[in-house]
Amino acid sequence: MPLYFITGNAEKFREIKAIIPDIEQLSLDLVEIQSLDPQVVIEHKLAQAAAQHDGEFLVEDTSLIFNCIKPLPGTMIKWFEESMGAAGMSDLVMRYANHTASALITIGYRDIKGLTYYFTSEYSGEIVSPQGDNGFGWDPMFIAKGQTKTNAELSTGEKNTISARGKAARMLAEHLRKDKSA
Repeated sequence: MPLYFITGNAEKFREIKAIIPDIEQLSLDLVEIQSLDPQVVIEHKLAQAAAQHDGEFLVEDTSLIFNCIKPLPGTMIKWFEESMGAAGMSDLVMRYANHTASALITIGYRDIKGLTYYFTSEYSGEIVSPQGDNGFGWDPMFIAKGQTKTNAELSTGEKNTISARGKAARMLAEHLRKDKSA
């Protein structure tokens, strides 16, 4: 039985698939509850997904925290993106002296036995005026600490090397390798 990444976001799927090649995308209609706690959001997504689909699968939640208005947008970044876009969010942050931000990715994995595992990674950076044509969402306005280009100016491989999603996916991949060899 295949491992599914339950997401409607083709770009997120592409990034995860670059790290876990055997994964397949499955789009289910999951309600995303409003909570600033990523684990609460993930637990709810996993429960809904388990009610609709058997087998092993993962769900993911992305948080982006603007330190100038901490803890926002946090897990609600999706709605900030939809209502303001990268340019609007960048403009909001530029009104403050502090342009730093932290991205947090939480992957929830449910194995074939119904056991749940969490893989979380975080990375920090700076919000800038949107630049670049690659990536998606807030990629054009986020420069990771130690980098000189926005995520949207990086290739998928370059972004996966530094991003929280890439790091969390590698943690999951390592867990899957160990689990399959046990």
